[in-house]
Amino acid sequence: MANLYSQSESNVRKTWFLITTFLVLIIILGWLFSNLLNAPGILYFSIIFSILTSISSYWFSDKVVLTMSHAHPLKKEDNPEIYRLVENLCITAGLPLPKIYVLEEDQPNAFATGRDENHAVIALTRGLLEKLERVEIEGVIAHELSHIKNKDILLQTIVVVLVGIVAFLSDAFLRIGFNRKTDEDNNSSFLLALLGIIAVLFAPLAANLLKLAISRQREFLADASGALLTRYPEGLASALEKIASDESELSTATPATAHLFIASPFRENVNWLTKLFMTHPSVEERVRALTSMQID
Repeated sequence: MANLYSQSESNVRKTWFLITTFLVLIIILGWLFSNLLNAPGILYFSIIFSILTSISSYWFSDKVVLTMSHAHPLKKEDNPEIYRLVENLCITAGLPLPKIYVLEEDQPNAFATGRDENHAVIALTRGLLEKLERVEIEGVIAHELSHIKNKDILLQTIVVVLVGIVAFLSDAFLRIGFNRKTDEDNNSSFLLALLGIIAVLFAPLAANLLKLAISRQREFLADASGALLTRYPEGLASALEKIASDESELSTATPATAHLFIASPFRENVNWLTKLFMTHPSVEERVRALTSMQID
């Protein structure tokens, strides 16, 4: 078990590295554009904006994700069996009880979010609760609790917020560049527009590279950790197969949030670029790894 959780501290370091990199990137962009526009206020704004955004992404990124996903709290009286499952697994894992949320989606899927194990949330879709067997749901919940135990959740959640902000700023800089039309500013306008175009083109690539930096290995690690919690890897393996074969769309999923889910939420509308930057290993690989596990 110690080996399975050996990446936890690495995830914490990655989180702070990501926040610091974002802060520096926004300040650099602010410096470039303040010089092009001869407006020092842009640099001051960038410094203040990057600091406030980094702080807020740490404290509120989970709320942003839950809002984006249209998730709502699941009351204990509405589904006491799910609460019993989570409580029992938390006792086994040595974790506090997380909040439980539901997404009103037909596709079976789930994710975990929050800044640490004391402020964690598990979100389950309605389809997962209705279409999977109890032992399969238990496997999924154990997987998500393992993300919490492994300290994956803060890193995964912050990526959603920071990537969205980079995309927003890229679009804003591009619009500013095209709106500066006076002859006096032709040169700076052209350079500003060019930088904006580069930023807009780079933002989606940067977003996917950030998500890939989290590493696909985290899913194998959470699978193995979850299987040890339940002592029954076949339950999670069966759940993954059902999730992958279900044809329902998950309407609230976006490329920015897809890496949070236990399995890719995209179905037939997957383009070649999305496939190229898939954040999940194939379900076949994960099932093979689970079914080959030896649980004493």
